Amino acid sequence: MSISLSALPGSKTPFWRRAPKLILRPLDYFEDNYRRYGSVFRVGDGSPPSIYVADPAVIQGIFQADAAQFHVPPQNVGSGLTFLLGDRSLLLLDGDRHRRHRRLLMPPFHGDRMRAYGDVICELTEQAMADWQPGTAFNLRAVMQDITLRVILKAVFGLEDGDRYDRLRQLLSTLLEGLGTPFSAFFIFFPGLQKDLGPMSPWGRFVRIKAEIDALIYAEIEERRQPPQPGRADILSLMMAARDDQGQPLSDGELRDELMTLLVAGHETTASALTWALYWVHWLPEVGNRLYQELETVGPGSDPLAYANLPYLTALCQETLRIYPVAPTTGIRIVSQPLTVAGYEFPAGAVLFLNIYLVHHREDLYPEPDRFRPERFLERQYSTAEFLPFGGGHRSCIGMAFALMEMKLVLATVLRHWDMVLAPKDRRPLRPVRRGLTLAPPGNLQLIAVKARVPQAPALPLS
Repeated sequence: MSISLSALPGSKTPFWRRAPKLILRPLDYFEDNYRRYGSVFRVGDGSPPSIYVADPAVIQGIFQADAAQFHVPPQNVGSGLTFLLGDRSLLLLDGDRHRRHRRLLMPPFHGDRMRAYGDVICELTEQAMADWQPGTAFNLRAVMQDITLRVILKAVFGLEDGDRYDRLRQLLSTLLEGLGTPFSAFFIFFPGLQKDLGPMSPWGRFVRIKAEIDALIYAEIEERRQPPQPGRADILSLMMAARDDQGQPLSDGELRDELMTLLVAGHETTASALTWALYWVHWLPEVGNRLYQELETVGPGSDPLAYANLPYLTALCQETLRIYPVAPTTGIRIVSQPLTVAGYEFPAGAVLFLNIYLVHHREDLYPEPDRFRPERFLERQYSTAEFLPFGGGHRSCIGMAFALMEMKLVLATVLRHWDMVLAPKDRRPLRPVRRGLTLAPPGNLQLIAVKARVPQAPALPLS
């Protein structure tokens, strides 16, 4: 027997009344609804309403369903993502256009291409640490954002040091920092607030910064086209060289939108995850001690990708992405035609939110779900519907392998070079805060550099 939409538990509270809690206290919002209504529930007074899903069986069925069963919201809704990414972003495309872009964008993120980025990530991390001094406290998020932005500009854009590189770094940091406040989230959730009232108004300032970013990106694309430079391994060059089944390349506008997508999705999210990981390493001594011991099994001068294969480091990154996923849901899926999956009937038009956070905190999957415990990922394997920080199905994140590799290499590089401690004010349990569409660590989290470490030779196995 299937459960119909009318039989789903939930609340009919209108969005404008739910929004403040969703924006300012998102985890409370999700947890309260889950406790009250269960793992599949409806919210809102729309017809049909939005449906949150935290049941792995239902999620697995949705991931396995034909892509034609779903579509994303129309782009004329005025979403904040459309403003930031453009309407040709992979995140906002449907059908044949989505499949075309995905095929063109996948190759740079797989196989031998990944190996070429390892040295770049480690080198840029070392550059960011060059000015650190013992006893100096630093804003952890700001440092991680600096590193991930350097990686994006080098590995994705292929930019070398210079005026354009420096200006893009400055503008992107300013734009994303401005859009990352809880206040700015209201612009994203309520498009009617997106009013350009001049350069001093909040939205007007965003519009002007983005216009300058766009001009710099288009200038870089134009410069690359004449003449083309064969042999370049950065992701922009590979995207420009890619051709679809009809032999057509991505247009300048498509390239711009996909570059902005990689910037936003690959910079902000990875910086937040790295900030959380370093917090856990220094908040929980048993975690930090075990990780340091494992890192010392990799000798100086080893291939950076040796770190990517370390089991505890991998488990630590997975547990970081589990306990406080950067994206609380996998994004919006609108049902295109009636769908029955795992005993639930979803009518055409139903708006589905697959809730990553709630799945990751299910007691039946993750005992003591609020406890940070990387060992759980060494003890069992989780399905793609049980551990889904990068989404799943036909809309899974194409940069997943790159992001995980970047996390591991940045963490290994930082921890091999420095001993650090949390600032006294941050030696306590912390919870995520709203940062635009994502969840992030508190922005004022600080670490103190204690002393530089001398990399040790790998430990000899006991005979």
